[in-house]
Amino acid sequence: MIYIIRHGQTGLNKAKLLQGRSDTALNEKGKEQAEKALAFFEEKGIHFDRVFSSPLIRARETAEICAPESDIEIDERVIEMDYGPYEGCDLENPPAEIIEFFSDFVHNPAPEGMEQLGDVVKRAGSFLEDIRSLEGNILISTHAIAMKGLLEYLTPESNGSYWSKYIGNCSVYSFENRNGVYTVPEEIY
Repeated sequence: MIYIIRHGQTGLNKAKLLQGRSDTALNEKGKEQAEKALAFFEEKGIHFDRVFSSPLIRARETAEICAPESDIEIDERVIEMDYGPYEGCDLENPPAEIIEFFSDFVHNPAPEGMEQLGDVVKRAGSFLEDIRSLEGNILISTHAIAMKGLLEYLTPESNGSYWSKYIGNCSVYSFENRNGVYTVPEEIY
């Protein structure tokens, strides 16, 4: 089984700023969220054979908390979307082009200087193809938009529906590799 978790809360999440690739650590609430996710995994008897993480500290810390006895393998392909010049913008009062982009991710391209969603899906898919032959329980610790890219790759028939779906801190999706075919992911926590 493969599990994808979004990192716990950071100070930038709490301040409602577009975090992107800012390398910020978990705040106390984020650590508590990851501890609760660990308790969920333990309650379900889930232990991880392999753990992958974005290189950003908030994802690494989440992975370390959720899989305390595992080695963390860093993979750049599950890093958060690059927001370019919009990194750190106030999400309660964003620029007009961000409002337009966020209003319809499927039909509105990312503003100039930002990574395009198609590129997020492409790198997420490359990662998923590389781990397709792995067996056992796998944890992937990542970010909201990167996670949506993974989910979009797994379910192309969704037609972009994951882009507008809210994924909270430490939300977990799971899916299986059945004879080389990935199943449709489902939110489990």
